[in-house]
Amino acid sequence: MLKLAYSSNAYMNFSLEETIRRIAALGFAGLELLADVPHAWPAGLLGERKQAIRNCLARHGLEISNINGFMMNAVADPRQPYWHPSWIEPDWHYRAIRREHTLRVLRLARELGAPSMQTEPGGPLQEGQTWHDAANVFYEELMPCVEYAEQQGVDLLIEPEPGLLIETFEQYLEFSGRVDSPALGLNFDIGHAFCMRQEPQDWIPQMAPHTRHYHIEDIAANRRHAHLVPGEGAIDFAAVLRAILATGYQGWVTVELYPYVEDPDTAGRRAKDHLHTVFERMSEA
Repeated sequence: MLKLAYSSNAYMNFSLEETIRRIAALGFAGLELLADVPHAWPAGLLGERKQAIRNCLARHGLEISNINGFMMNAVADPRQPYWHPSWIEPDWHYRAIRREHTLRVLRLARELGAPSMQTEPGGPLQEGQTWHDAANVFYEELMPCVEYAEQQGVDLLIEPEPGLLIETFEQYLEFSGRVDSPALGLNFDIGHAFCMRQEPQDWIPQMAPHTRHYHIEDIAANRRHAHLVPGEGAIDFAAVLRAILATGYQGWVTVELYPYVEDPDTAGRRAKDHLHTVFERMSEA
């Protein structure tokens, strides 16, 4: 049976303690921890604070499904709230902020007992930057983090995303083949695949050897990249969940609904109810 979690990035208007309490009250088994303001920006976390997070999770019976090291709102880049600084910025000093943040998140994952963290797939291409030149920069910046992930015993996951360097599974395979590390894996985002017209149920079997974690959300029929509550878009979740189960995967599936910060409880409840209904119908079929 798949384990269902909810990403704390839907709770940007709440403290982490309140977020943990609310996600547990919704009946999720896990929480994806946002390694960013206002929840767990690792550069500012003292040991006492880390222990408080452990205690709060234990008190509410939640596990960490994954740590979101993608978002970097704390940096407050005016171009975009969390893509920048990216792995492929022209200024290597600025790229270092992303790299050092990732190293801190990997250490935090080990300290909190999280199995993995995910990061952005390179970043947005700069004007005049070719894909292969950007991939070379990404590789050079990422490799110290891959080596550190191996040392920490934590998986470092790349999440393909529309509009960034690695958008498709073919691009992920090309890049990950160059890295060739057991610590590097795939965060398979169901909605992102659908946006790129890579039907997720068709790609799940092929990418299963690489997939360590799933993000799940719905997308409208126009395939525009805007996360919707599962059941309110065009994705066939019965086909998706059936494909995941057929691979033998028994890990975490995290609902990611960051656009619903005004009412994350209602969005999470609707998502959980819909996915459970799909599971029930599958078991009756």
